[in-house]
Amino acid sequence: MNTPPLKFRRILLKLSGEILAGDKGFGIDSEIISRLVREIFEVYELGVELGIVIGGGNIFRGIQAGAQGLDRASGDYMGMLGTAMNALALQDVMEQRGIDTRVMSAIEMRQISEPYIRRRATRHLEKNRVVIFACGTGNPYFTTDTAASLRAMEIGADVLLKGTKVDAVYDSDPKKNTQAVPFEQLTFMDVLSKGLKVMDAAAISLCMDNNLPIIVFNIGVEGNLKRIVAGENIGTLVHGAPAKASAN
Repeated sequence: MNTPPLKFRRILLKLSGEILAGDKGFGIDSEIISRLVREIFEVYELGVELGIVIGGGNIFRGIQAGAQGLDRASGDYMGMLGTAMNALALQDVMEQRGIDTRVMSAIEMRQISEPYIRRRATRHLEKNRVVIFACGTGNPYFTTDTAASLRAMEIGADVLLKGTKVDAVYDSDPKKNTQAVPFEQLTFMDVLSKGLKVMDAAAISLCMDNNLPIIVFNIGVEGNLKRIVAGENIGTLVHGAPAKASAN
């Protein structure tokens, strides 16, 4: 079988917990997680080195804590435990498919995962193991978007791929505005100045400071992940401003 040329050799895939819930809105939909694993398996077969950061919003979100009378920090830690549950579920389905997988957690839970150590994570990737990063950064008040940006830079990823339920970044909510316009490309400053909901400001700033491109795409469309690593223009590319030509 001929392997297509790859644009990206090492990627960080960010998945929200809400994606795993599907239409249920809570918990884990077995059909959704199986379909995600099929997409992941396609790029795994190509030899792409893949890290995954997964959210926990399908189980608990830290920002819900205040509304329920809980301390925000405690709520964030509860959300981190939700990401660990999602990571274990994803690992189980991936290994059933024959994908060698490791879960690494920013909060030590040695009975169920490895503690996160950057060099160890890199070695796993080099041995063609998919690494799922659980528990965000391990700190309250930081989102899993920020964790995805941080882990992507730590492992030396070529790109951060944010898998969503929409096919691009729009100038307004396409579910509420049928005239919403999708963007093919944006600069990091465009995202920050326009207040576009790509990722939180801390995550965008981290990527901007380190010139790490972000691609926002619909993970629900079959084959999209494989097309992106092969170099097709899918979704919205967020990158640094083009360099200005110097005057002669």
